[in-house]
Amino acid sequence: MTIKKAIGTIHLWLGLASGLLVLFLGITGCILAFQREIELVSKPYQFVTPREQSFMAPSRMHAIAAAQLPGKHAHSITYGRKDKAAVVTFYHDEPEYYYLVYLDPYTGAVLKVNNMDDDFFRIIVNGHFYLWLPHDIGRPIVASATLIFVVMMITGMVLWWPKNKAARKQRFSVKWNAKWRRVNYDMHNVLGFYMSWVAIFIAITGLVWGFEWVSKSIYWFASGGDQAIAFYEPVSRPGGKSLSAVPAEDRVLEKMASLYPSAETLEVHFADNDTSAIEGAANPDAATYWQTDYRYFDRHTLEEIPVTHLYGRLKDTRVADKIARMNYDIHVGAIWGLPGKILAFFASLLAASLPVTGFLIWWGRKKKTKPSVKSAAVSK
Repeated sequence: MTIKKAIGTIHLWLGLASGLLVLFLGITGCILAFQREIELVSKPYQFVTPREQSFMAPSRMHAIAAAQLPGKHAHSITYGRKDKAAVVTFYHDEPEYYYLVYLDPYTGAVLKVNNMDDDFFRIIVNGHFYLWLPHDIGRPIVASATLIFVVMMITGMVLWWPKNKAARKQRFSVKWNAKWRRVNYDMHNVLGFYMSWVAIFIAITGLVWGFEWVSKSIYWFASGGDQAIAFYEPVSRPGGKSLSAVPAEDRVLEKMASLYPSAETLEVHFADNDTSAIEGAANPDAATYWQTDYRYFDRHTLEEIPVTHLYGRLKDTRVADKIARMNYDIHVGAIWGLPGKILAFFASLLAASLPVTGFLIWWGRKKKTKPSVKSAAVSK
């Protein structure tokens, strides 16, 4: 058996083993590529009439939102542009719940209480990442299928590579006027080749979440041999006394607004206890996440508490930290704006088509090599 034939056998059996999962991940990836754009249209309660007045303070918004969800813990509040609703996030692991409360930032009027367990895109995300299974079960299954897909893209490139210049021209185009089997074969090979250059980035960024060894390996390579510092929550000085009667979260929002006057979103996290620091986050581009500055303040003195992990100020992070921050935005194509999302959409669509076109190629060859009943009778 030649090397190329062995690669073809590996490609075939990995494709048959992972085809359904690749099809599923590709389709759900298509849906998620334009999540933000779809939600801007499908969720009108995100918008308010802009006014020439200040936003209501986080402490007051917190009280209003908490009255909608008694007994639930408010995690943070996010303010956007003047025409966007403020969003109070309620999130907890044990017991698990996730709610978003949309409020008019000027009046505090409740616009929508959204249980994210019933949210369409949240359901799709849970399927895309975990197959709607418990995380410890679904995540390795999805990650394994993604790893197989990466191997298939590499082996597919080897199989696609033309033997000579004459064959090279044909390998770059689909012969649309040929019979359907030839069109199907060209779609699998030619479109698969073009798709691989984008899909491999999508797949690798997916593996970062699925396998810790992938995440650590990429960071090690990008940093020149270092390991990422694990995220930790800074704490306020114990036993401290507040220097102001104004709630700490209100002072943090005021401070962040003065430090980042052009930020598209400002976020303040509510303290869990007396020693919790107050986190403020400022994002200059609401369409992505990686550029966000995260800053932490003593809840009593408002003194800034520096951190050494990658979720601090962007200017203090290294190249490896920035790459880690970019992972989600690369995965959905947002890192390159709307053109990147379009690329991610079509790459996911073509990735979903590969198991189908590949199966048709295999099935067609199987039928072609299988002797008919008539020919079998003649041979006897």
